[in-house]
Amino acid sequence: MNGEVSPLGRGDGGVPDGLRASHADRDRVVDLLRVAAGDGRLTSEELDQRLELALNARTYGELAALTTDLPAAPGTAAAPAPAKDVVLISTRSGSARRDGRWTVPRRIEVRVRSGSVKLDLTEAVLTHPVLEIDAEVGSGSLAVITRPGVVVDADDVEVRSGSVRAKSPWNSRVPVTLRIHVSGKVGSGHISVRPPYRSFWQWLTRRPRRYAEYR
Repeated sequence: MNGEVSPLGRGDGGVPDGLRASHADRDRVVDLLRVAAGDGRLTSEELDQRLELALNARTYGELAALTTDLPAAPGTAAAPAPAKDVVLISTRSGSARRDGRWTVPRRIEVRVRSGSVKLDLTEAVLTHPVLEIDAEVGSGSLAVITRPGVVVDADDVEVRSGSVRAKSPWNSRVPVTLRIHVSGKVGSGHISVRPPYRSFWQWLTRRPRRYAEYR
């Protein structure tokens, strides 16, 4: 059949075929397929077939099979780096962040004096079922941005004059993909765990919050 796609025998860039794909991963492949069709590399029939497969793909292997005969689009994100066991993020009066398609390790040690650290998981690559966060926050802040399927336990944080606020807005029908255990100490600073905020443009146009269907 014209446009038939064969499964790959290996992962993309060292990523295991069976690793679960995210919404962002599927969206990137859909964009690449549309660009390829616009360049004349795919017929309309082939595009329709591959778009349907991409939107229903569950793993990296299924997505990789759809683009093996296509060149990478300019600016296409490379395969994520292998996951580390422990990552240390330390800041005094500055700021540090992890966002986009970054690989989540097994454990993150956060040391904040008066600066800020932001861990955005909305597009992150999850390779372990549990993430341990050991946080020491002085007068600064630690923000963890979650997505559907992420469950957070922050009960083991010692609080002095600061605050710890963890929101779990996802409904019980969402399968758990990552459990985060936060421990450590907070001085006069604060730790927050929350879903993504709606952008100003989304608020202005009254678009629903991201992941609103999972609440």
